[in-house]
Amino acid sequence: MSAPGRAGRPLVVLPAGPRALLVELDGREAAEAFHAEVLRRRAAGALPDVRDIVPGERTVLLDGIAHGAAALARELRTWPVPPPRRDGGDAVELPVVYDGPDLADVAEAWGVAVAEVSRIHAGTAFRVAFCGFAPGFGYLTGLPDHLHLPRRATPRTRVPAGAVALAGPYTGVYPRPSPGGWQLIGRLPDPGPLWDPRREPAALLAPGARVRFVEAAR
Repeated sequence: MSAPGRAGRPLVVLPAGPRALLVELDGREAAEAFHAEVLRRRAAGALPDVRDIVPGERTVLLDGIAHGAAALARELRTWPVPPPRRDGGDAVELPVVYDGPDLADVAEAWGVAVAEVSRIHAGTAFRVAFCGFAPGFGYLTGLPDHLHLPRRATPRTRVPAGAVALAGPYTGVYPRPSPGGWQLIGRLPDPGPLWDPRREPAALLAPGARVRFVEAAR
């Protein structure tokens, strides 16, 4: 069931039930590219009726396939997948006050002045790769490799809603108070409903969305 893993092409396509397929890919960027291609083909009417498309760090789950799951699995393995576009669609703009308790530590790790952290972060074009951890928590990619940071050695027992944080290759915004071990660099002055089940999509930071942080006055 394996296929060559180049670009965003699947490494493995596995049945995840009678009407579901789990597509495994060669890393985060390949998963992003494949997810974008699935959405593009569905919008163009070139994909069978699929109820849910759920991206992960290295996987994409297609669930609720109305018919032809086996045929779709064979087709998926042959897809040539281009890199995802970074400039498509309107960006979600989030105002941020950069005064997080880990700001100085992040500046030291990046080798820059504290004031530069906000400039670098707000100047980065982000995209939501996938959601997880808590409803409405998006894993945003965009920071270059040399700015990736480890999680804190000791997690906090409570991180406030709206906290903007870094860990590994990701930026995230906590949708509600919870424990967390990410590096806190700022906060949304008005978090608003990052998750609202009455909205479509329920997550403000939904997979595939472009995100831009805007520095706000303290």
